[in-house]
Amino acid sequence: MSRGLPLLHRRRILVSGAIGGITCAAVVVGAAMAGQDDGSGDANASTKAAQTISCPAVAGSLPEIPAEARAEVDRNLALLDTQIAEADKRLGTSQGEGGPNFVQNAILGPLADKRKSTLDRIAISIGRRAEKPTGLDALAECTLSGGEAGAGTGAGGEADSGATPTAAASEPADGGAEQGSGAEQGGGADAGSGTDEGSAQTISCPDVASKISGVPAAARAEVDRNLALLDTQIAEADKRLGTSQGEGGPNFVQNAILGPLKDKRASTIDRIELSFSRQGSTAPSGLDALAGCSLTSG
Repeated sequence: MSRGLPLLHRRRILVSGAIGGITCAAVVVGAAMAGQDDGSGDANASTKAAQTISCPAVAGSLPEIPAEARAEVDRNLALLDTQIAEADKRLGTSQGEGGPNFVQNAILGPLADKRKSTLDRIAISIGRRAEKPTGLDALAECTLSGGEAGAGTGAGGEADSGATPTAAASEPADGGAEQGSGAEQGGGADAGSGTDEGSAQTISCPDVASKISGVPAAARAEVDRNLALLDTQIAEADKRLGTSQGEGGPNFVQNAILGPLKDKRASTIDRIELSFSRQGSTAPSGLDALAGCSLTSG
């Protein structure tokens, strides 16, 4: 008996030690697996978070700004920053939406159009008091940086044809502006709409020509050219609406078609107003309010 007790104790100690070793091993393996899972999740999250929108700086490319234009120019420079911030926010909240060209079609393309319009207004503001700067529209295009930026850059190649001309641009450049709607391709109809409903929808915009009168003879050709440009913009947006069924999310039509169209129209209306001012005349008031368009059912 006196020899049996130590043996029994030794067995208990061995069994307890084995159980303890197994438990420790399980804890270590579990922690390692958890660490791998967390690392993977963090890597994916950091890849997405690392993607940001990078746009060319504008302020450093401007000539000396007349004092009378400073407030308006500063306001539009601030608007450029706001546009980038909004696009960055959209980029961060749209993971997994749309197809392979979603970022270009729904974010970078519309952003380029907004920037073109804003840059045009900056050029017009300076041009009213001094020599109008040219070439600012080359600063409109933005790209993705960091993370999976390569995918966005590839899609961004389409946007190069979308430069909106400034008022000093030639007529062929105006035509190039309309090619810019190609940069919006991938804008889309509301995903909730059916095919039949979507095909019946058209874009309706306020008529600008009927609000214009007393055009100086020297400005007539430029005004007519920009009025024709407004019609072309609507036609291209209508075409995009008809070919984009099922793309994007519930706000895709507004974000990728109506929003960019409004910006283009605002820029074109600005050029019409500038045509009047160049000849010492005053353009009709309230034209800016005619830029926005809406959907109507056929």
